[in-house]
Amino acid sequence: METMKGKVVMVTGAAAGIGLACAEAFARAGATTVLADINTPEAQALQLRNEGHDAVACGCDVSDTRAVKEMVGWIVRTYGRLDAALNNAGIQTPQRPMAEITDEEFDRTVAVDLKGVWNCMRYEIIQMLEQGGGAIVNTSSQGGVTGFPGQAAYIACKHAVIGLTRTAAIDYAARGIRINAVCPGVIRTPMAEELMRRNPELEKELVRDIPAGRLGKPEEIANAVLWLCSPQASFVEGHALLVDGAFSIH
Repeated sequence: METMKGKVVMVTGAAAGIGLACAEAFARAGATTVLADINTPEAQALQLRNEGHDAVACGCDVSDTRAVKEMVGWIVRTYGRLDAALNNAGIQTPQRPMAEITDEEFDRTVAVDLKGVWNCMRYEIIQMLEQGGGAIVNTSSQGGVTGFPGQAAYIACKHAVIGLTRTAAIDYAARGIRINAVCPGVIRTPMAEELMRRNPELEKELVRDIPAGRLGKPEEIANAVLWLCSPQASFVEGHALLVDGAFSIH
């Protein structure tokens, strides 16, 4: 169903994994889709154009405030508006106890995983206020509502993304901007596949703690994001939607 037909959508972190799956879902639902990533995803956008969809690639480091402002400005100059956005770009710190994480690792994680979302939201909201509304989804994590050993900086940012989402939703709900978060569980992305290739026992260990008995698929996150941005979710605001196979309530 072309639930996003005629809409202009931006997805950050769109080169692979969840971000790419979401960009593909938006494009196939009829949206003009901007695939943004620090490594410009030209091949991914080209593949969507070859399928007959309207997609374009854009290089952007979301931790760079000016770069984000310029990207959103370019989208609006080119397409006239920005109807929806998924702020998905993120990184993880090396896995080790909190006191062993360096200042540089902490600062870089916050710069991308939290300030990157802040930067994107700021300029998306400014544009959506001018045009009379829009929908924003921020990628948190099942770690945004739980804790994990060895991931203090990452988990702190993902908790903060939910707080930022909820507060911004209150700020702008009456002005036609819906803001929500999606909280993926362990998803079978290329990064996860590589980790499991190196450690054949890893998948079994991960699945053991997931009541659904399997890893999630990127397209399952994409379906949730697409719904949150669509007219079908018109009264859903400030929600952190867990898509994690019941892990967080286990």
